Amino acid sequence: AIGFSIYYPLGEKEKIEKRKEVSQQIEDFGSSKEYMEYSVLLNKAGDFGTGFKYLNKAVELDPKLHLGYRGWIRLRKMRDYDEALADFDRLDSLTPNFVDAPWGEDIDFLRGECYFGKKDYPKAIKLFSRHIKNQKEGWADIYSFVYLGLCEYELGNYQKAISEFQRALNQFEYTPEAYFGTAKAYEKMGDVEKAREYTIKAENNMHYKRDDVYNEFLNEIYLSEILKFKQQLNN
Repeated sequence: AIGFSIYYPLGEKEKIEKRKEVSQQIEDFGSSKEYMEYSVLLNKAGDFGTGFKYLNKAVELDPKLHLGYRGWIRLRKMRDYDEALADFDRLDSLTPNFVDAPWGEDIDFLRGECYFGKKDYPKAIKLFSRHIKNQKEGWADIYSFVYLGLCEYELGNYQKAISEFQRALNQFEYTPEAYFGTAKAYEKMGDVEKAREYTIKAENNMHYKRDDVYNEFLNEIYLSEILKFKQQLNN
């Protein structure tokens, strides 16, 4: 314990000094790639304040290469929808006749998520629909159909929402988000029996939910809310 108390602070001090040394080297001689890589390490640690210092420099040096990642971070990590859209739109303008895929995801899908987060459901529908058109029905991100259903639900178009959720289930029959969305739409339409049926299907397929240990998705569902909804239906 005594040895740990002596050497642990020393180790942390050395880490801090090493980080300062690396930071200075990048600032003095770094390429856009090095700025980017260092920002990724910092952002993964949750140090967005410092991470963006280097990420912004990477974007300044090579916007086409790094705007997508900055937009992705702003969307998924920071929920800064307007700034994320600004990055995605600027990237799109720099790459005409090319469908960008920031951090491996289709740009229109990501823009659709931004508009969904802003509660601008008509624009979200437009972007998710364009993603599906460009990628083709069988290749589009399955959650684009789920989002379309959620948008129609929020707009009060419950039958249309059910149709969109069914498109997701046609692609993958174990999609709990689609089952749960369908259940809520049926409940709004007054069909409690159908709502119960689809709530049970959502519960039984929760192990297939959209999940990421590092990110909470905008359309993420939880077993607790399904069970609460199920109880409400039973009452």
